Amino acid sequence: MSASDLNVEQMRDAAGRATAMLRVLANEDRLLLLCQLAQGESCVSDLEEVLGIRQPTLSQQLSILRTEEVVSTRREGKKIFYRVSDPRAVSVLATLYGLYCPISAPTGSAS
Repeated sequence: MSASDLNVEQMRDAAGRATAMLRVLANEDRLLLLCQLAQGESCVSDLEEVLGIRQPTLSQQLSILRTEEVVSTRREGKKIFYRVSDPRAVSVLATLYGLYCPISAPTGSAS
């Protein structure tokens, strides 16, 4: 493939989408939220309890994730459930998990 075969505008558009996703993931609380939500949908009270993120911060970060269309919601009575809605985010999370969350050997196993 030569340089003339590359569409610079398409590359620029793709780079813009990639950097937008990286900006969303470049916050520890949002990353923790997405890792938890990648396991299945959860409501705010469950996320607060599991992750130890206080409700005001949790709401702020979930709002950013909704605005960026990375998560979506469903209402059940008074509870709002969140889930990851962007499959690209799930792919990036899986890669990050593989790089930074390796499975450790069971305790007491021979090396």
